[in-house]
Amino acid sequence: MAFKLGTSFAERYFCFLAILVSIFAAPLRAQTSGEIDAHLFSSSAPSLSLCGQSADVCLLNSAEQSQDASNPNHADSSNSRRQDDWVSAWARKVDEARAGQPHFVSPIVTTHVMLVQQYRYDMSWQQDPSGGNVTSNYGASRGLEIIPTTRFEVGIFPPGYFVHQSKSPDGFGDLSWQVKFRAFSATEGKGDYFVGLFLGGSFATGTSPNGQGHSVLSPTFAAAKGLGPVAIQGTIGANLPVTGANILGRAIVFNTAVDYRIKGKIWPMLEQNSIFWSGGTLDGKKEVFLTPGLVLGSFPLAERLHLSIGGGVQIAATQFHQYNHRWILSVRLPF
Repeated sequence: MAFKLGTSFAERYFCFLAILVSIFAAPLRAQTSGEIDAHLFSSSAPSLSLCGQSADVCLLNSAEQSQDASNPNHADSSNSRRQDDWVSAWARKVDEARAGQPHFVSPIVTTHVMLVQQYRYDMSWQQDPSGGNVTSNYGASRGLEIIPTTRFEVGIFPPGYFVHQSKSPDGFGDLSWQVKFRAFSATEGKGDYFVGLFLGGSFATGTSPNGQGHSVLSPTFAAAKGLGPVAIQGTIGANLPVTGANILGRAIVFNTAVDYRIKGKIWPMLEQNSIFWSGGTLDGKKEVFLTPGLVLGSFPLAERLHLSIGGGVQIAATQFHQYNHRWILSVRLPF
């Protein structure tokens, strides 16, 4: 009888230790995975009926649960699943936004009227009015464009870097940004149009003569219409200096791009880019450019990543112009 009592005491003692180990292992697992285990006392700790088994079985089950709870691979896989779910949900939002609008290519100069998710890098080389000096712009106020929801796009455009053939100092320009809102749209076969409101601007991060020296806001109305293989995209907006309006003046900016789709990969286009100034040093002046161009793509690279390449040249069409010709090379990476 004494032996049986000793065995019963040992079973209870080891079972009690197993319960303590399981209870303290569960919070450690919760801390590792970043979540609170809702079954802390129901699933992690062995039930009282388990103590009716032998002490060896009780300890073995408890040890297996503790080892499973403290395994960092489970926390890693949980974090990975959450990340994959977030990325997948974001990708679905992007696909939904693209599926609800026409599929026109981005023009060379004119702001793309549609919501777009891509990284874009442009380079340009422009001649001064006399044609004697060339100014290079690496970046050209293009950058990362993201679609966070089905109706919005957010763009951040790092400052371009200016290189002058003249004695003007080289340096970075201004940091720019833009937010697009899609008001109405329909895809091909269901209207083939887009109407939206944009708000952009720039911060005076660059030094003269590469930056404007003042922050500027640029509200814009945008619309597009497809007519078979032809697409027309237009924007009309204003450049409104936050400060320094007496120097920069206020400007109305009007752009139109017409492109023609050939087999879905070749897009010849023609743009007109106009600016009209009111106030400032350019008060009453206007500037119009015609821009023939060509965009190729997009071509798949890897999974969602694609590549488009475009180029064109702005040609001054008015007597007043701040530069004569401007050659543009554009690389886009939609994803």
